[in-house]
Amino acid sequence: MVLPTYESAMGQRVTVQVEAKNLNPNQLLEKLKVTGSGAIVSFTGLTRGEENGVKVFSLDFDAWEEQLPRVLEDLASQSLDKFGVESVVIAHRIGNVGPEEPIVSIHVASKHRKEAFQACSWLIDSLKSQAPLWKKENREDGTHWKEGLG
Repeated sequence: MVLPTYESAMGQRVTVQVEAKNLNPNQLLEKLKVTGSGAIVSFTGLTRGEENGVKVFSLDFDAWEEQLPRVLEDLASQSLDKFGVESVVIAHRIGNVGPEEPIVSIHVASKHRKEAFQACSWLIDSLKSQAPLWKKENREDGTHWKEGLG
């Protein structure tokens, strides 16, 4: 599921994607608007193959699919105003995600590195607390739903 590029009133660009099969951080980076920027900060979250010494086979992400793109778009748009960044690309997987596969990818372009780092950090923290996502670990000791959103 791909949400069309969002143009804010200031002409800054936000791109949001929700992917069911594959999330490619490098392809997403190509969508980032970098005109006028002096920094790009990126974050990619991966599925860990181990949690507290227990082997993890995969994670299953369940989402409120109609709302997820809207929440991601809102967060990205807020980061434009809050941190004065130029552009944001944000994507999240849903469904089954294996070890070492990307779960989430965020790219932020900004005139200066400080704002890019702040925005990227704020985006992942806000996504984890606000995005309508639920995570189940499939582990060698059984299936475990993780508490909270994200």
